[in-house]
Amino acid sequence: MTRHIRHAGFFCALLLVALLVNAARVQVVQAPAYDRNPANRRPDITRYEQPRGDILVGGRPVTGSKDTREHLRYERTYTDGPLYAPVTGFASQLYGTTLLEHSEDGILSGSDPMLAPFPLWNDFTRSRNPGGDVVTTLDPDAQRAAYQGLAGRKGAVAALEPSTGRILALVSTPSYDPQPLSGNGAAASRAWKRLNADRDRPMLNRAVRQTYPPGSTFKVVTLAAALDAGVVKDLDAPTDSPDPYTLPGTRTRLSNASRGCADASLREAFTLSCNTVFAKLGVEVGVTDMTATAHAFGFNNGDLRIPFPAARSTFDTTVDQAQLALSSIGQYNTRATPLQMAMVAAAVANGGQVREPYLVERTVRSGGSILATAGSRAIRQAMYPSTAVRLRALMREVVEDGTGRRAAIRGARVGGKTGTAQHGRHNSSTPYAWFISWAQGDRDLAPRVAVAVVVEDAEADRGDISGGGDAAPIARAVMEAVLKKERDRLPGS
Repeated sequence: MTRHIRHAGFFCALLLVALLVNAARVQVVQAPAYDRNPANRRPDITRYEQPRGDILVGGRPVTGSKDTREHLRYERTYTDGPLYAPVTGFASQLYGTTLLEHSEDGILSGSDPMLAPFPLWNDFTRSRNPGGDVVTTLDPDAQRAAYQGLAGRKGAVAALEPSTGRILALVSTPSYDPQPLSGNGAAASRAWKRLNADRDRPMLNRAVRQTYPPGSTFKVVTLAAALDAGVVKDLDAPTDSPDPYTLPGTRTRLSNASRGCADASLREAFTLSCNTVFAKLGVEVGVTDMTATAHAFGFNNGDLRIPFPAARSTFDTTVDQAQLALSSIGQYNTRATPLQMAMVAAAVANGGQVREPYLVERTVRSGGSILATAGSRAIRQAMYPSTAVRLRALMREVVEDGTGRRAAIRGARVGGKTGTAQHGRHNSSTPYAWFISWAQGDRDLAPRVAVAVVVEDAEADRGDISGGGDAAPIARAVMEAVLKKERDRLPGS
């Protein structure tokens, strides 16, 4: 009898071990497969069972959460959705996350281990922390000025603080409202299909994810390369540049939109935006020095994160002399995002230093305690400080006496560069109107803001489209918004 009891006990022990092994197999070994199974709704239910953290602009949340009382309980909401969509992106129960909602998802959803009170605490308790908040660097007044300035036209604006790299405005139009995408029902599906079928591509972030030929705004880079390489020493000396200029090794003749470019000095050529002078200058600088300077400004860098990735701006390094001439005036294969061209303007304003741009100032727990703050960003020297000083003076002349007069701000020092970029087959499409600039208030020790504006569908006859006429007023409005805020902070203002 005792032997049978012992056998039964041993068999029960084996069953218990088998049960524990199977439980471990299911909960540990096969857990990832179950998590990935589309039929398993538990991860989604857990993810949306609590409110999502918020994205803040100017201390005010521009996102929220709505209690739907359904299985996927909390749904994302947006305040001024189209205004901030190029920054927030969307958080959808059907289509996932984009932009800040994606790059900061761990903090916002509460799944980031940094939110736990103790290391591995959530692994033992199976609890979930409340979502944290993401505080952005945006200036709400500058953001609104950029959005209203574009007025629904296709285009984009990027504005930076030159001394730090803080992104003050990031606008892309036409925009969209992320709110209808937040849920998981038929309305979200209809909104998704409508937005993806829209030929204007409202969900494309043109400020950081679309590249354009920068046109004459790239002449800032070309002149920086020439000054640093010692190809140019006297900005007022005649350049022996013909008008028109025959591209090397070809019969193609390059002309100018302005008069007075033949044999013009570089000072005159920069103010008048003479293509012939700068195409010839780029050839004289050469591919090696042009490439080095373009790289220093950030071109051909595919690793830029703000924290979501930006498209790679390009300067072709495999060009012949004719192609180099066109590349040096921002045509051929030269392409840039508005964010990249804002970095170019910021480098001129910041003594030649390029600060890596960033969009997140800090992340905080739901109770307000700080998780992380923006640390020191990478710095590159794009040009000699003396070169930056000379370029600042030239950019001021463009605004005071040249093609950028519509960017002038009373009581402030403003520098700028216009650009009109041809594109399309045989340049048949509507030219892009560009303007890059920086501004310094009368009481400021250094420039406060650098801006890049591109307008794809300028409202003018094709021959009258220009960066000075279409893009400069938008840049001026953004710069005025930033400078006004700085003046209001000063005592006695």
